[in-house]
Amino acid sequence: MYFHQEFHRADRIGWLRAAVLGANDGTISVASLVVGVAAAGAPQSSILLTGVAGLVAGAMSMAAGEYVSVRSQADTEEADIEREKRELATEPEHELEELTAIYESRGLDRPLARRVAERLTSVDALAAHAREELGITETLRARPLQAALASAVSFMAGAVVPIVATLLAPSGQIAGVSFATALVTLVILGGAAAYAGGASVAKGALRVAFWGVLAMGLTAGVGKLFGVAL
Repeated sequence: MYFHQEFHRADRIGWLRAAVLGANDGTISVASLVVGVAAAGAPQSSILLTGVAGLVAGAMSMAAGEYVSVRSQADTEEADIEREKRELATEPEHELEELTAIYESRGLDRPLARRVAERLTSVDALAAHAREELGITETLRARPLQAALASAVSFMAGAVVPIVATLLAPSGQIAGVSFATALVTLVILGGAAAYAGGASVAKGALRVAFWGVLAMGLTAGVGKLFGVAL
């Protein structure tokens, strides 16, 4: 027997969003710090220290922020599911009627909608109501720890690029080398994220590159300004 398998990008959208956001932020944030401090005329050791501090602080900030955000979403989902449990226990007929009405609104005639609702209720009433009433499925459930870990790890992966560039670049060319390597990395990340999501690779790459160039350009300007002032 042949089984048709379909590939859906929604299956990975949660962790993909967190991973791409973390990597982009890691590269842009730390590269901007490195370029800004280098433009101010700081020695290589100070630039490197700034980059490492930015990596650690940024990774923790991304993890904490992502966890709090997704945990709030998970709390809301759990509260809604608990309410559905209580309603199924105390008002089963009313809940069955709700499910029937949902399928009617989607184009089924009432007898068929009723049969579908009764069948799904007999198999797993809570799952049926969570999916149809609340829009909550196992694939798209909020997972705070997974999101936090993905954000932290991906931030560090992105932040490593400008730090390695700082280590390997000649002392007088740290800003330029960091800028160039970060830009290439951002183009690759933007294109890869767009490809994974089924969007235009060129547009995704250019969008991320634009904001990266803007951020690094602004910090380089600030570094030059304060470097001259000092």
